[in-house]
Parts: sequence; structure tokens; C-alpha cells
Amino acid sequence: MRYTKQPTDITTQLSMLKQRGLIVSDNDLALKQLASISYFRLASYWKRFEIDTNTHQFANGTRLEDIISLYNFDKELRTIVFTAIQDIEVALRTRIIHFFSLRHGAFWFMDSAKFNNQTIFQTCLTNIQAELNRSREEFLQEHFARYSSPSMPPVWKTLEVVSLGNLSKLYANMKDVVVKKQVAKSMGLPQYTYMESWMRSLTVLRNCCAHHARTWNRRYPTMPQIPARLPLLWIDTRNVRPMKLYAQLSTLLYLEQSITPNSNIKQQLLDLLTKYPQISLRAMGFPQNWLHQPLWLR
Repeated sequence: MRYTKQPTDITTQLSMLKQRGLIVSDNDLALKQLASISYFRLASYWKRFEIDTNTHQFANGTRLEDIISLYNFDKELRTIVFTAIQDIEVALRTRIIHFFSLRHGAFWFMDSAKFNNQTIFQTCLTNIQAELNRSREEFLQEHFARYSSPSMPPVWKTLEVVSLGNLSKLYANMKDVVVKKQVAKSMGLPQYTYMESWMRSLTVLRNCCAHHARTWNRRYPTMPQIPARLPLLWIDTRNVRPMKLYAQLSTLLYLEQSITPNSNIKQQLLDLLTKYPQISLRAMGFPQNWLHQPLWLR
């Protein structure tokens, strides 16, 4: 089937939305909002207000303000989540560098013998080289100005500019499970396989936030393992859907306990949910008793 739709101007877009039953109280403001956010981006949020997916007719009483409010909630949510992931990413980077370097030296990430899958190893090494080439960090420029061998700086310099995705693949591919367990336990996880799973899922979530994608009401294909019990404050996992955001947020809050005990990420999330009481928590996978879970208690 050939795509035949043609571009339309913002005035026409707004007119179409009105014809489908959307209530617009301020035309000028609506035009400015469509000019700044875009029709297609907002469509991800107004789908839940549609009663017919073919005609895209809106439910009675649907206001543009409701859709903008949902969009703003998601934007604020992404900011909080991204900040939390930054904290965790820096801590993971630090601990992976520390534990692996003490056992395997300054250039372990370049040694193929220390990794299980050689294809993944070569891909990671290629990506690391590309990230080093792109970086303009002064500490790297000073290193290359002074040293010519080995071809890459030591791990405590190199891994500072490596993406979370590459860091996750390096960790999962390492043969030394003893050190992998050290890293996981330092983050409050009793098994390194949990750490591998959570790093993969956090990478996907981070990329959603970085690219301004919708986080609310999304099904995440890369799901974290949800253990029934963990050493630190945790949740009742019996009604948790690991593909939904609640599971991801719970892993974030859990890891935050081991790196920034005085972090206010949880309070920020609770304040945000209070600020937007109309937002569907079920769409994010929150169970009915979530506020009574040890991890989420104030």
C-alpha cells in the first residue's frame, strides 16, 4: 500500500481535531502549541482519548488541555527518570572500572581472552574507539598528546566516555563472574544476572528519555528481571508487569538506595503524581497497593 497523505498546515490540523470532537477553548494558544510540539508527537498522547481508532473520533468532553496536561506530565516524568539514570550510570561506571581494574589491570576491556562472545567483544571495541574519536574531553586529549601505546587510554579514562549501552554489553560479556558479583552486590543485587538485566532495561529507558519519546503508557520490550526478594527495600512483585514503567521505576529507586541514600528522586516522583491526579497509574503498570510497598513508602 502506497502512502498518499500530504502535509497540512497547522490551521488545518487544528480544524481536523475539532471535527473529530476535540474541545479547543483558545484557538491562538492551540495553534502555538501545535507549532511547538507537533501534531504527530501529540498524537501519541491523544490516542487514549479516542473512541474509534479508524475515524479517530474523540470521546465526548475531550479537551486539548487534557492532552497537553498528559504531555507535560510525561515531559516532567522523563526529566526525573533521566536524572536518576544518570546517578546510576555514573555509579555503575565507577564500580565496574574499580572492581575489574583491581583484578585485571588497566586495559582489560581490550583483552579478548576475558570475554565470552568474540563478536560482541569486537563490536564493543569498535564502538569504544569511535566514542574516543568523537570525544573532546581534555583528559583524553592530554593522554593522546603524551602516550602512543597502547592504542587506547586505561580503562579509568576510556570508560568515562563510553555509552551506557556499551558499558552494559561489556559487563554482560565478561567471563569473570566473581568480579561481576562484586559489582552487583555493591548495587544491592545478590546475583549478577539481575545486574545484567537491569542495565539492559535501563539503557532502553534512558534512550527513550534522551530522545524525548513517550514514557507513560509504553510497553518496554527489554524488561528487567523482577526478583521476589532483595536485600534492600523492595516491592511485592506478585502483580507487577515487567514490561510497564512501574517495574522500571522500582528498579531505579532500588538502585538509588545503594548510591545516594539521601536522593530525593522518590519524593520527586510522588510529588509529580500528586500534581497530576488525573493521570492513569494503571497505564504505567502501578498496582493498587503500590503506595504501601516498602520501596515506595515516604
